[in-house]
Amino acid sequence: MNYARILVLASVLTALAACQPKGASTTAAPDTSPALATVNGTPITQNFFDFYIKAIAGKKPGDLTPEQQSQALDNLIRAQLVAQQADKDGVEKSADTEDLLQLTRLNVLQQTMEERYLKDKQPTEQELRAEYEKQVGALPKLEYHARHILVATEPFAQGVVQSLEKGAKFEDVAKKESMDSSKDNGGDLGWFTPERMDKSFADAVVALKPGDYTHKPVQTQYGWHVIQLVDTRPLSPPPFDQVKQRLAQVVQAKKFKAYTDDLISKAKIDRTSTAPAAPPAPKAG
Repeated sequence: MNYARILVLASVLTALAACQPKGASTTAAPDTSPALATVNGTPITQNFFDFYIKAIAGKKPGDLTPEQQSQALDNLIRAQLVAQQADKDGVEKSADTEDLLQLTRLNVLQQTMEERYLKDKQPTEQELRAEYEKQVGALPKLEYHARHILVATEPFAQGVVQSLEKGAKFEDVAKKESMDSSKDNGGDLGWFTPERMDKSFADAVVALKPGDYTHKPVQTQYGWHVIQLVDTRPLSPPPFDQVKQRLAQVVQAKKFKAYTDDLISKAKIDRTSTAPAAPPAPKAG
């Protein structure tokens, strides 16, 4: 068990409990489980301890050794003491702390609501297949294998082009002139899809035929490139079963987004900020 992680998470959990706004109401039933420890009158209950262990280790306390359970309880005690001292020092009243607690509360509530809403909405095989087809349809159809020579200025890059036009071998010029780490491999970038590259670079690659190079240097944020396309090949999408779990996450994320979109459509929202509103999200296909 990573006890440094335990201490950090314990501090967060306990601080949140300790820093709950005074007078805040809750509909949760009181925690009547026995106290495993009491810190200056504040109990650390069995239920909270069980929740803590599940949150940081994904296990039940009984799955841990007695030594691990004792260490975890020690960490909770330490965290409770720090939270109590923070309360005495008025830490929770600082603007940054209040904002952080509010943001953490929003994140926790959103995650809990998402889990609750999606609990009985597991994606069907049909939904997963439909999402798979949509994702595959959006994939690039080709992969590209290219080399490049990267230099600092356009005139230098044009000189590289002239050397190639006079018969110089692309790999040799790359090894001699390129600033990129790929120079040791003759400028070889291996196989890639266009979206992985700077748009100007990708557009130039896509426009080439295998064996050709750019006679006009291409500028990106890194400098000036002379690019040679070595070859292309069809891009095979991953098998459905290989990405099924990820597809389920995408489908469920879309379901929860639809749920929150519905909440927004029914809410009374008055924007008072002078900042421009975000453009409307595209409708799910």
